[in-house]
Amino acid sequence: MRPSVLRLRQRVNPWLSAVLLLVLGLLALPSLANAQAPVRDYDTIVESGVLRVAVYQDFPPYSFQQHGQPRGVDVELAQALAAGLGLTLELIWAPPGEKLDDDLRDYVWRGHYLRPHELADVMLRVPYDRDFAYMSNEFGELANDLVVMFGPYQRERWQLAYDRRRLKAVPSVAVFQQHPIGVEVDSVPSFYLSSVFDGMLSRQTHHFANPQAAFAGMQAGEVDAVMALRGEVDWQLHEAADSQLVLAQNAYPKMGKQVWDIGMAVHQSNRQLAYALEEKLEELILAGKLKALYGQYGLQYELPGLYQDVE
Repeated sequence: MRPSVLRLRQRVNPWLSAVLLLVLGLLALPSLANAQAPVRDYDTIVESGVLRVAVYQDFPPYSFQQHGQPRGVDVELAQALAAGLGLTLELIWAPPGEKLDDDLRDYVWRGHYLRPHELADVMLRVPYDRDFAYMSNEFGELANDLVVMFGPYQRERWQLAYDRRRLKAVPSVAVFQQHPIGVEVDSVPSFYLSSVFDGMLSRQTHHFANPQAAFAGMQAGEVDAVMALRGEVDWQLHEAADSQLVLAQNAYPKMGKQVWDIGMAVHQSNRQLAYALEEKLEELILAGKLKALYGQYGLQYELPGLYQDVE
């Protein structure tokens, strides 16, 4: 065989191999997307000595990293729950998807095809809401039938904070016809303030990348107030330590759901784990330890409805 022909084949064959591998990879994607990551049952979890808990990534004060260390009330709750079961905690940082359904699919019941081994045993900060749990998809099927939502541990609300140097009080949100307010882009407060009162507040609604940026905008004088989740606002006030930045105490007309409970989620086959976690969670709540944990971050703690009813 002539050397020139041999060199040609040596060049072509690796190229053909690479193309073949790419084609095979693309053909495998649907099966990978439909494949379900293995769910660890309770006995397997105990045997492993590790509890895998999914928490949201970059979501202060609930779950975030500071100086390379995991922090946040959800992180510390996860540590307490794992310790209560005699297990070591393994955190799975979950970038939020477009919808909660996506997050539950990727971290609780199927797994993401790019992260097939990152299925969590339990996910925190999931709405404890009957309507959501039994929500149907476009085919009339239960959207979250493979998930059990349980263990409410906190009541959440929307909250507004303002700077008293530029705004004396917030008797109602109508005051934001004259005063600029900061919100996170594509958030519930963004949609609400842009549409309420026939859009009369939209001109004064300023959008930021996240609540931290909105709060920094208020400190810089770009806006006079900020609206976000209560925990996010409490945290920013705690970090700022400025007595002129205060909470507003008012409702939000025509906003819809303004108060909801936050809990956990496991795979529907893992109810034994849910019962064990619920028992440890109740101990933390009734002993006041969860309230103290929230207080360490400067957050208000409100009992979820399940425990308010008991009182």
